[in-house]
Amino acid sequence: MLRAGIVGLPNVGKSTLFNALTRTRKAEAANYPFCTIDPNVGVVVVPDARLKPLAEISKTSRIVPTTIEFVDIAGLVRGASRGEGLGNKFLQHIREVDAIVEVVRCFESGDVVHVAGDLDPVADIETIKTELVLADLETVARSREKAEKGARGGDREAKALLDVVDRLEKHLDSGKRALTLALSSDEDQSARRLFLLTSKPMIFAANVAEDELARADALPRVADVRHYAETHVGTEAVVVSAAIEAELAELPEDEAAEYLAGLGVAGSGVGTLIRAVYHLLGLRTFFTASEKEVRAWTFHQGDTAPEAAGTIHSDFERGFIKAETVAYEDLAAAGSMAGARERGLLRQEGKDYVVADGDVILFKFNV
Repeated sequence: MLRAGIVGLPNVGKSTLFNALTRTRKAEAANYPFCTIDPNVGVVVVPDARLKPLAEISKTSRIVPTTIEFVDIAGLVRGASRGEGLGNKFLQHIREVDAIVEVVRCFESGDVVHVAGDLDPVADIETIKTELVLADLETVARSREKAEKGARGGDREAKALLDVVDRLEKHLDSGKRALTLALSSDEDQSARRLFLLTSKPMIFAANVAEDELARADALPRVADVRHYAETHVGTEAVVVSAAIEAELAELPEDEAAEYLAGLGVAGSGVGTLIRAVYHLLGLRTFFTASEKEVRAWTFHQGDTAPEAAGTIHSDFERGFIKAETVAYEDLAAAGSMAGARERGLLRQEGKDYVVADGDVILFKFNV
């Protein structure tokens, strides 16, 4: 299972958000309850509005959603790359995740001290970026020594890596993240061997005050974070209020919806964040549906039908024959699988079919 690590400076609401993430989803996962693997790792259900209609079509009460892992990583402080705070432990925890959710404080509070004194979301982002870039520069320097030695011995892979190291070093030294450096497919493969912290896909969570959530889009600090995310990283910023999400986590689903409506907010920021991270990781969802259960399955964007079948069981991939497939939207419009078949919406797909998000599939196999 792929992991997303939640990072940020101290006192930005990072742990509050993690707790809300791991608790809020329990009500939606009766058949896949939240479980704590470690004190700071949680399996989180990916909210999907398509599951309930599919259950109604299939006449089943059993719904099994798909999940991802979130890791609450200890707060970073200036100088982490030199061992300040948790230093190397913090950096190692980031190295072990597949994507980064950076929580950025956008709320004023006299009760919660900001580590830098003044509230400046973009400066906070730059602080974390600087520490990660400095750590990556050390990694690149060590890799250069090994690559130079291999290149002198005629190792082609070492020579290729040395070229990539040269480009990465210049890019990082200019204060830019590794993920913003354009690399060819072969260069990217070489760069992956370095496991750079700033090469990981990332998204920002702009954490706002409870009384500012309804008008968050108009807040200058949120606008600054969004602009930075788009222009410096090519990613997005999702607005959340960790304090509100912590309260929602304690409420039944219907009461939580009423509470949000009373605030003038349409939906949970946590749900939006989970879906955004899921897509950031290159993950998509297909469904299986029957009277027994409706289940969401995770696959990687670009997977073929046999590869997707393998997420259910290796025998499905090994003995793949075909995939009876219908798009969720088509099935919902038809009202039943029989109706979809009558309308010619049910397709027979072979081994080369690239699965699409929302496909409802019945795999045929023989082992």
